[in-house]
Order: sequence, then structure tokens, then C-alpha cells
Amino acid sequence: MKKEDILHLEKLMNFLSRHFLKKNHWEDVSKTEWAYIVEELNDLIIRENTQKNIEKNPDLLGSNYLYEHLIINKLKKYYRNETTILSKPNLAKLSLIVRVLGYSNYIEFINSNTESFNFNDLRINMDNVKQNTELLDRIVGYWYSYNRNLPENPTQAKEDRIWRSATEIYKSETSGEYFIERSGGDRHKYFGKITAYSDYVFIIMNSNTFIRQRHFISRIKDIKEKLKNPEYKLHELHFISTCISFNQEPIALFEIFQKADRKTFIQDSVSFPIDSEEIPVSIVKQLEDTESNRIDYK
Repeated sequence: MKKEDILHLEKLMNFLSRHFLKKNHWEDVSKTEWAYIVEELNDLIIRENTQKNIEKNPDLLGSNYLYEHLIINKLKKYYRNETTILSKPNLAKLSLIVRVLGYSNYIEFINSNTESFNFNDLRINMDNVKQNTELLDRIVGYWYSYNRNLPENPTQAKEDRIWRSATEIYKSETSGEYFIERSGGDRHKYFGKITAYSDYVFIIMNSNTFIRQRHFISRIKDIKEKLKNPEYKLHELHFISTCISFNQEPIALFEIFQKADRKTFIQDSVSFPIDSEEIPVSIVKQLEDTESNRIDYK
């Protein structure tokens, strides 16, 4: 294995560590925890076969495959002695692992999990509707972002699962598009495109670790009339998230971007269900087309 191969494998093992255990580095994961990750991956492999109606028994990973074959015999052996000659791991198995996580193959996983942002991979289909640039210009700037997920335990208070992060909305000087970037936990960075038309604000977002794009929709009633007032300020936006993760658990039921003083704030944004008749048909179709919403890094 070359140094590059080792770095690629390390990237995969760190990804698995963060995704399943919220640990940043593979060295922080125990043998027992690697066995747990294998169980989770095997469940996803079985589920994929079932969904595709494949009658042949799936090729499952051995309980110690990650720990013994990849950690002990590859990564640890290499870092003990970088001159050691190591054989490459089975590419078919690596591709199997990342495929159930939403990628086409191992190479796509390596290419997609980079620190750089590729905004061109984010597509917002507005059917040539004229953008409400006046609204977009009003929301350019720095915001707080409040993110809330469903509690793992139904009895758990929703307030226990709220995170705040820094968010910036800005206009590209080259393309004229409006972009959004947000800080996240575990060194994640989120990036996306944001557009608006009529009373609607629409965001499509990804990150260096997300498997699928996330879509956010918000509506501000009578915004055209409000924008006629030069003193009008938009302080807070509520968004409905329409993305689900590969393990079918809802992610971020809503997000709030807030610039306001909470004591004097008057809510101006209205949240609504995804099946609302007020959402344009073209937007609903795009959200439902989960395959085309996948990132294509080829």
C-alpha cells in the first residue's frame, strides 16, 4: 500500500468512527466498538438486499473484519513502521461498506469526502422563476443557527437536543449566486445554495460528511409588501427540513436562523408541512426525486 492508500483507508475509518460513535479518530475506537459498527453495516447490507428483492444471501462482513484486517493489519502496522510492505485491502469489500452508506463505490467516497466545497454539485430547480433578490439581499450576513433533532427517547425534552452554530449567507461576486456556510460539530462544515422567489426561501445544503443533500424551505407571508418599507428587518427564519439519512431517521426537523434580540423579537416566518398545497409542485417533485438529489462527484 502507498501512503495515499493509507490516508484513504484512514479517512474511511475516521468516517465510520464519527458516523456511528461520534468519535473523531479511529484510534479512539475499541475492538468491541468496531464489532458494533460491523453489525450496523451488516444490517444495512441486509436491508439493501431486501429492498432490491435480491434472493441471494448477501455477502456480510466478518465480526472482526474492521478491527483485525483494516485496523491491526493495515493502519497500526503501517504507523509502527512506514517502510512495511502491505497488501491493499479488498476493494470490493470497501465499496460494499460505502455503498450502503449512500456512495456508488469506494472511489466516489474518497473523492466526495474532501475539505473543499463543490457548490456546483448543488442544484436548485426553480423552473426559471424570477428570484426575489431583494429578499436575498436582506438576509445576506451572519446568523445564529439553531438545529433541533428528534429526541432519541420520546420522554426526553426537546430542549435537550438543540445546537447552535454560526452561519453566513453571502453573494458570490463571480456567479451572482447566493451561498450559505455553517459551522458544525465534530469539525463538520456545511455549505449550500440559497434562493428565494415570491414568499419562499429555499436552501439546498451538504457537508464534507453528509451522504445526501438536505433541503430547507421557509415562507414569509406578504414579504413583497413588507420589503416596500425600507425600515423592515427580517430577524428570524424557520425552516422545514425534508432530508432523511441513510438509516431512515429524521434529521433536523427545523432550523432557525436568528439575528434578533430575543426580547423584542416578533416571529415573521411561517413553517408548514411538506405536503402543503402552498409549496410549488416543481419543488415537491425535486424533493421526492431522491436519486437525482444524490451528489455526483464523477
